[in-house]
Amino acid sequence: MGKGCVYGEGMRIMGKAGRAILSPPLKRYRFYFDLLKKTTDNYIFLVDLKANVALLSSNLVQEFDLPGEILTDAAKHWANLLHEDDRAVFRAEMERVRQAAGEVEHTLEYRVKSRKGDYVWIRCRARVAMGMDGRPELFTGVMTRMARRAQADDVTGLLNKYQFERGVRRALEAYRKEERGGAILMLGLDNFKLVNETHNRTVGDRVLKRVAQLISACLPPALTLYKLDGDEFAVIYPGADEKAIAEIFAKVQACLSQPQEIDGHPFLCTASAGTIFYPQAGKDYLVLHKHAEAALSLAKREGKNRNCLFSKDVYNRWVRSLSLHDMLWESVEKGFEGFSLFYQPQVDAVNQQVIGAEALLRWQSPRGKGVAPMEFVPILEETKLIIPVGKWLFEDAVKTCKRWREVSPNFRVSINMSYEQVKDLSFKDFVTDCLARHDLPPEAVVLELTESKIVADWNFVNERFDLFRAKGISIAMDDFGTGYSSLASLKNLSCDIVKIDRAFVKKILENDFDRQLVKYTVALCHSIGIKACIEGVEAEEEYELLTKQCRANSIQGYLFGRPESAENFEKKFLAVGA
Repeated sequence: MGKGCVYGEGMRIMGKAGRAILSPPLKRYRFYFDLLKKTTDNYIFLVDLKANVALLSSNLVQEFDLPGEILTDAAKHWANLLHEDDRAVFRAEMERVRQAAGEVEHTLEYRVKSRKGDYVWIRCRARVAMGMDGRPELFTGVMTRMARRAQADDVTGLLNKYQFERGVRRALEAYRKEERGGAILMLGLDNFKLVNETHNRTVGDRVLKRVAQLISACLPPALTLYKLDGDEFAVIYPGADEKAIAEIFAKVQACLSQPQEIDGHPFLCTASAGTIFYPQAGKDYLVLHKHAEAALSLAKREGKNRNCLFSKDVYNRWVRSLSLHDMLWESVEKGFEGFSLFYQPQVDAVNQQVIGAEALLRWQSPRGKGVAPMEFVPILEETKLIIPVGKWLFEDAVKTCKRWREVSPNFRVSINMSYEQVKDLSFKDFVTDCLARHDLPPEAVVLELTESKIVADWNFVNERFDLFRAKGISIAMDDFGTGYSSLASLKNLSCDIVKIDRAFVKKILENDFDRQLVKYTVALCHSIGIKACIEGVEAEEEYELLTKQCRANSIQGYLFGRPESAENFEKKFLAVGA
């Protein structure tokens, strides 16, 4: 598709009202062109380079919204449809075609905007034929949409994981030739599955497309953003150091921190990242990919919206998480072998009498080693093992509570419940059946929402919890003031108890701000009929302040007792109460 060429005596071939008409060479081949376009679904074109007039197949015109099948300055129209990252290469290639000194074969791949507004990958294969004067005269060829699996991502139009692999291999080859390494940045959206859960996959796809555009805009022009599986993206950055990667990720963070809207649906997707440097992290694609996945996985597990640089320590922690995953499955399959419950007392804030306890899950791996909850609980949630484990936990806590109420008739047990369990529609019936089997009244149970992630649909959560509340089971919001549990959650969640986190308490004796914050938070809860339980109370002075000035309803913390096995809890707290 030539540009700026003339035909005959320097005049373009034009018809009435400036419309292009066929030049003599195109008229000569029109019959064959029309015959050919009926035999293929590919896009075909024939350009008279001297007259700068093109003959285009109808499917090409229709799918890319071109002005007509006979077109002057076709290269100019076409270039305007190309992705901005591909225009320079296209124009350079067309200049090579126009300046050809003999027959030239043209092969090029690029992205073109369709009439629907989506970019599609095109492979163009064409040849240049010379005229009698030895100058390029005809340019003809076939364009095909590139196979989705082989080249481009269906949703975003970005090069896909297969092209990413090719890109990494090219980068490694360049390193071997030039001894110039670089970095690979792998990005994963945080909480993206909640978009699909809240809306649908169509909206999810549009969000992915928007996010791809936002991230692309943060990258230097020379870099390519690849779309990998799910909600993951990647960038290959030759020559980059830690500073360069930090600058890019800071731009991505800033860009994604702004709320977006798709078809009236608001969304906010931050991104976590894992960064590896080659050849330090490996000289093979599979090794580099594995190490990048390890870094990204830990970035998500350790707080999200952050970039984790690969190191031997990072990799070892990732391998350990995989090992824990397998061992947790083994424990569940063996009848919850290794799991146990510890109980931490909750006391009345006024008289310091034990009124209940929180059941805390503990796990000893098949290798006989205790594993911290902060390590294994996130894995249970990610793998949805929390659903069977949660049912085991609930039943064991109910049986224990039933026994303890024989000594302390008003004793209540608080049981953690994750968002994954809320979504499990079978859990409600299980709870009802379990309480009936063990003859425990519903008011003896408090379900605590312990969610470290954003809840997708508060209306759904409230509907589920209202079913429990209607039966007499109380609902508590755990860890208020940390992570995603905040005033927004208090507004959205219909609950009976708010558990204020230790983060509020630990500086309550040092400054008036924290003291007033707790005081007014408790007052706010009381004003809307919600009780307040303060967690993490460790000192007598804290207790005095929280009860006399802040007027908390109940206290939980080391001051009154650490988590104990059921046997030790009975000896320490219930025998005295008896």
